[in-house]
Amino acid sequence: MSQDQPRRPSNNTRAQARTEPIKYGDVFDVSGGLADQPVAPRDAAMMQSAENLTLGQSPKGGAAAAMQSAARRNENAGLVGHDERSPAAREGMTVTEMDAPGRRVVTESVGGQVVDHFETPAPVTAQPAVTDAFTIGDALEAAAVTARDKPVTHSDASAIQAAEVRATGRTAVVPGGVGAAAKSAANANEWTVDEDDMTTLGDVLEDAKARLPADKAVTAVDAERVTGAELRNSPDLVTYPGGVADTMTAAARLNRQPT
Repeated sequence: MSQDQPRRPSNNTRAQARTEPIKYGDVFDVSGGLADQPVAPRDAAMMQSAENLTLGQSPKGGAAAAMQSAARRNENAGLVGHDERSPAAREGMTVTEMDAPGRRVVTESVGGQVVDHFETPAPVTAQPAVTDAFTIGDALEAAAVTARDKPVTHSDASAIQAAEVRATGRTAVVPGGVGAAAKSAANANEWTVDEDDMTTLGDVLEDAKARLPADKAVTAVDAERVTGAELRNSPDLVTYPGGVADTMTAAARLNRQPT
């Protein structure tokens, strides 16, 4: 299905991977400075967020899957940190789609260079969208996919509450809303010993859009406020890859793209 398949690392590349991280040039047909940059975990999380926001899912064999595999190997080898982000990530991860007769053409790019290009069948009963902009509810539900199994912490709850406030325009958390549910889950998880029994972001955010009394398109200011809330309550002062702040940032970036 893919017209621009990621390149498989050569034997020489695999041998070097013991001491050098897997780079974008080892995974994709890219050039210039991007080719020499290591694939980092936060890069993969950002691409997965972009895929989920644009396509509604992260396709098997897509760019995010290839990046996750490379980033995981780099992290396991101790060559990149779990929260590391490459210069490519700062330049942006984009996923765009174009409708064609009977099919949808998808292009995925990193730092302005195309890393994957493929086609999928057009939805049989596609409904026209009310707006092309990604909303705060969309971003929260994307986080339910990209960070589905992450136990809810107080930093997650603060980010969700900040997102809810930005969506509704209210100055307080909505009683019984998604922000209140996240806070309750964080409190309960704090006293839960077995991680398997903890409430996850997937549990709290799966139907977030329907539970918001109001919604709006994500702006850069929205993303900044949510990121600040998550950072202030994070013991390590970092946001979670693929979490609420990351998906809000990805949505704001996609909304800024010309249509």
